[in-house]
Amino acid sequence: MSAVSSRLPVFPWDKLEPYKKTAAAHPDGIVDLSVGTPVDPVPALIQEALVAAADSPGYPTVWGTKELRDALTGWCERRLGAVGFAHENVLPVVGSKELVAWLPTQLGLGAGDVVAYPRLAYPTYEVGARLCGATPVAYDDPVADLDPAVVRLLWLNSPSNPTGKVLGKDELTRIVAWAREHGVLVFSDECYLELGWEADPVSVLHPDVCGGSYEGIVAVHSLSKRSNLAGYRAAFIAGDAAVLGELLQIRKHGGMMTAAPVQAATVAALGDDAHVAEQRERYAARRAALRAALEAHGFRIEHSEASLYLWATRDEPCWDTVAYLAEKGVLVAPGDFYGEAGERFVRVAFTATDERVEAAVKRLG
Repeated sequence: MSAVSSRLPVFPWDKLEPYKKTAAAHPDGIVDLSVGTPVDPVPALIQEALVAAADSPGYPTVWGTKELRDALTGWCERRLGAVGFAHENVLPVVGSKELVAWLPTQLGLGAGDVVAYPRLAYPTYEVGARLCGATPVAYDDPVADLDPAVVRLLWLNSPSNPTGKVLGKDELTRIVAWAREHGVLVFSDECYLELGWEADPVSVLHPDVCGGSYEGIVAVHSLSKRSNLAGYRAAFIAGDAAVLGELLQIRKHGGMMTAAPVQAATVAALGDDAHVAEQRERYAARRAALRAALEAHGFRIEHSEASLYLWATRDEPCWDTVAYLAEKGVLVAPGDFYGEAGERFVRVAFTATDERVEAAVKRLG
């Protein structure tokens, strides 16, 4: 039996454990700003929808209920500007991480194929390539840096995790046009799209970017951050019907079904904008408090115009910064988790409670 895990890098979060212990020893307890996990309550209307659908003894379908597909297509048209969306243009998935990790395998990629992703990026893009034996390649500018003859899958990520950088409409249009010219499939991770602070993120599905055609492009969306549903594993992909149709057939055989109560909860979540606005206000206040405290403490913040993170540096090796903050009881993620280009930065999540954010601000004051 071959050890597939031998293809993979060391799970990065394991490296943070000693610093977590240091931070936890602070007299007032740890302020964990390392993992961007939601901490606020799941909105009541979503919980109610989940409970109402709890009596679900039968198997759900991979494609989802008609109500779910209606909700997904309607949201894409209303929120992303997509035009003429049909049920064939959407597909629910069991959380976005599962999709990212197993997509290259489900696309049939392998040795000799290149999976490309941003130089600073969510580590699972690389993991997905390695799981199927493809070659992971990082880029700064895909048009300038990549050989389209070997690239089979191009990942975009705007707003970015970890930097919060947003790709503008013109930049997205340029990349999509290049990819189509060369037959490169584009998957755009847009899970933080509703969390723009100093920029208004645009989807690749917007007609100004894709020209009203979804050929060769798919967007990835999640309800984890916008609706506090990380525990529900509720996400979906949208775009090229031919690509989604192929994935649907594969995922049927693999039994990759979103639980029926979660499908019902997703319908409720996508049909309500009020809870999203309320959560944005919470995050905006935490972001402003942490940014001011970090900058007053001598940090420089780069990008960070969207997402749930501040990309911060003291112009020193990232692990030195992690150790320094851990002594103050504050745990952050080292930038090199996301690529060598992040070796002098840390990622600071503002997903902690108001009380813990206030504690971090005091410790930095």
